[in-house]
Amino acid sequence: MRGMSERQYAAHVGLSRGAIQKAKTAERLVLYPDGSINAAASDARRAETTDPSKTRKPTAPKLKPVPEAAVAAVGDTLRKQGLAVPAVGGGTTFLQAKTANEVLKAQERRIRLQKLKGELIERARALALVFRLAREERDTWVTWPARAAALMAAELSASCSDATGRQIIVEPAAMQKVLERHVRAHLDELAEVRPDFR
Repeated sequence: MRGMSERQYAAHVGLSRGAIQKAKTAERLVLYPDGSINAAASDARRAETTDPSKTRKPTAPKLKPVPEAAVAAVGDTLRKQGLAVPAVGGGTTFLQAKTANEVLKAQERRIRLQKLKGELIERARALALVFRLAREERDTWVTWPARAAALMAAELSASCSDATGRQIIVEPAAMQKVLERHVRAHLDELAEVRPDFR
């Protein structure tokens, strides 16, 4: 074969094989005697006989717009790693986006590894543990005045006397009431503290 086959010429001009067959039937291609296509002569004839208004113009691929949240996430990731961040409205390059993606994948793998090693626990589990410990602490403090009031009353009674030198007796029940009031006030203040696991 001196020239190109239909398939080769289709690849050469960027058309389908069916379009080349139609052009061949319409005698818009120059053929060698063996039936192969003379590429240079066929290109010239097609240029002369083709209506420019009916030709397909190569279109740029339609790109979906990237959401601002995604661009901001790329910038945040790069900033946290100490890398160059694109200017606002300047767009993110493919290399920057790929770098941010690789950084995030590495962070995700590190977190997964820390979970496997038992170095990290889930937030819900941590909250449940903190809540349980706080409740145990609170219950201990609530019962403390009943245990300590009698001992404190005895110590104060032994060491306190009025101006005439008479010993002052501190009643354990009165001491317990005062202690309970102060402990509950303190526990109410502590109840306002909320752990933040962000």
